[in-house]
Amino acid sequence: MELKTLIEVSIAAAIKSGILIGVLLTSFAYMTLAERKVVAWMQVRIGPNRVGPFGFFQPVADGIKLFLKEELIPAEADRVLFILAPIITVIPALVILAVVPFGPAVDICLPATLSIPFEWGACYKVPLAVSDVNVGILFITSIASIAVYGIVLAGWSSNNKYALLGGMRSSAQMVSYEISMGLAMVGPVLVAGSMSLQRITLSQEKLWNVVTQPIGAIVFLLAILAEVNRAPFDMPEAEQELTAGYHTEYSGMKFALFFMAEYIKMVAVSAIATALFFGGYLGPFLNDVPSWLAGILGVIYFSAKTIFFLFCMLWIRATLPRLRYDQLMRFGWKVMLPLALASIAITAVFMAIAG
Repeated sequence: MELKTLIEVSIAAAIKSGILIGVLLTSFAYMTLAERKVVAWMQVRIGPNRVGPFGFFQPVADGIKLFLKEELIPAEADRVLFILAPIITVIPALVILAVVPFGPAVDICLPATLSIPFEWGACYKVPLAVSDVNVGILFITSIASIAVYGIVLAGWSSNNKYALLGGMRSSAQMVSYEISMGLAMVGPVLVAGSMSLQRITLSQEKLWNVVTQPIGAIVFLLAILAEVNRAPFDMPEAEQELTAGYHTEYSGMKFALFFMAEYIKMVAVSAIATALFFGGYLGPFLNDVPSWLAGILGVIYFSAKTIFFLFCMLWIRATLPRLRYDQLMRFGWKVMLPLALASIAITAVFMAIAG
């Protein structure tokens, strides 16, 4: 690759990365408000409505409160790991969406005044993804597994037996359900013949993968609930047993980072589910309009599908009770894993027959 082309690609990736991180941080803030509003609506309560119109500025007030709260580190804690643990947990949530396409590639023509490093008046075809790599599925599974280290280190470094037990239980849960989640991704890979999220999305132009692989889709949707520790799989918050799980000793912004990771991962796994099984950015009229309008439509379709899954997560939290830990592990190993393997086998047989 020529130096000039490398610079252009790097600048475009940096701009898209900045936009993506900004969107994720904003979505984290307002997912906290959306959860409280939706659950209050479902439980016939009012919800937050004091800070700003309809409580719109409640996330800002919460952020200021957490910034101003005193941060305590237990005297016997491992200070370095105690500080690193929330950082290790939140970074994978921010970078996991780098390979997910949010819309079709759009044509962008730059004015002649922007000459360095881009050419005068040149037009570029810009994909609406930070990077389209041909091993996107491997990238997602490898990045998702890193968050386990942050949770284990948070429980261990606190030097608190309840936090340690919470970290061990949560990490065992995540590892168990990551296996089913990873196997559920194999079906779309077989259908598309590629691990690129862009090609997997385009392979659903005629029929979404949820129709051809309903078992894999159900397994994936259930696994991502456990992966992000959401109800009814929210074992870290089983207060009657573990006080508050692996983040018992955390306060202030360190405490906020764990919840930032949880809510951002909610957005991330909903977006990944959209790309894998529900057509991604594909929708009506996408091929009948100019490139720039197709890009806007694609982002709207993708966002609408992602928001639907986020709403379903809040709905589940408001309606289903928490499972016991033995029920959770039994369900993961004795139900989810066999179903995921069966889905792969059925898909492989049909692909072999059709091919």
